[in-house]
Amino acid sequence: MPIYRLQNVIQPYAWGSTTAIADLLGQPLPSAKPQAEMWMGTHPKGPSKVLVDGDAISLQTLIDQQPEAILGEAVYRQFGGNFPFLFKVLAVASPLSIQAHPNAEQAREGFARENQQGIAMDAPERNYRDENHKPEIICALTPFWALNGFRHPRLAAELLAPVWPSPAAVELTGLKQDRQGHGLRAFFEAVMSLGDEKQAMARILRDKAAALMNTSPVYRWMVKLADAYPGDMGILAPALLNLICLSPGQALYLPAGQLHAYLQGTGIELMANSDNVLRGGLTPKHVALDELLRIVRFEATRVDILAANLVGPAESRFLCPAAEFALGVLEPTPEHPYHAPARRSVEILLCTAGKGVIQLADTGESEICKGDSFLIPANAGSYTIDGDLTLYRAFIG
Repeated sequence: MPIYRLQNVIQPYAWGSTTAIADLLGQPLPSAKPQAEMWMGTHPKGPSKVLVDGDAISLQTLIDQQPEAILGEAVYRQFGGNFPFLFKVLAVASPLSIQAHPNAEQAREGFARENQQGIAMDAPERNYRDENHKPEIICALTPFWALNGFRHPRLAAELLAPVWPSPAAVELTGLKQDRQGHGLRAFFEAVMSLGDEKQAMARILRDKAAALMNTSPVYRWMVKLADAYPGDMGILAPALLNLICLSPGQALYLPAGQLHAYLQGTGIELMANSDNVLRGGLTPKHVALDELLRIVRFEATRVDILAANLVGPAESRFLCPAAEFALGVLEPTPEHPYHAPARRSVEILLCTAGKGVIQLADTGESEICKGDSFLIPANAGSYTIDGDLTLYRAFIG
């Protein structure tokens, strides 16, 4: 069975970069429109295509024609004919919304509820666009700023105290005295639900944070967010959530119900095959505060920054608990080519640097260059990658 070179959809969201994805793909710089995400997978909103006998067909069609051969026996048994993950390049030039994703039960219930309510699949107010949950991992290709999970409430209150208006429509007292997340939830709901007074309050917060910009990146990001989204109380997020800057090669795993936002940088993102997003602020899109409050875990979160673990001369992997995906990095050199085992699941490979060749035992070799992506069917057998290059590998662990 051959390997398949992928043709992928680029999502032109307004927050995207005009250079990062274009540079990866060797396209003219800058791109005519922002390029926010490159999707590799079968999601209906942006399915990849493959060439079969000279015709471009969707990856899902290829899988439907021979599901067990493409996915592998174990994956087919577990997921049916569904491709279990969505692989992306994420290019964040402007901050994304504060958001969280539902667990599997919440996604099924929400999808059925909105179908029953007759909400169109492409309606702006639609929250659940499929039945799947969306755990995800993000790995930085450049320095990557993100918010991930709540700080301890008392630490959040200490960071907010120097910029908090006095008097204010919402007091910090409950946050300082938080017990078991109740004060954190009440504070978040109160500030995100403010009415007309939020405009004036947001201006005060921005001005006070500007005076403290040189003391902490928390206040620098509060000012950046206030300038990007005037009057949005989501500007409090850098104080309420853990503010992180990943170095290239470092990663974060985000389970269901964890509030987060991506602020700046380029990364590799891998997730269950879903586009269910519940937004709470920092966006012109639909904000589903009530639904967000229902699924978010209001508890202090310890941030675990992940590094890939070496498992072979040219291979390393990130540890993450998702059933639908695993992420690895391949770095073959002329001295140490990568040799894939014959027994494995379906894989997608993306080359982010260098060049080389991939060789299957039965079907010859193909060149690999920066920006190339491939589907490797489970039944393709063993293969070898030779050259001097870096590839990200999405597979099922």
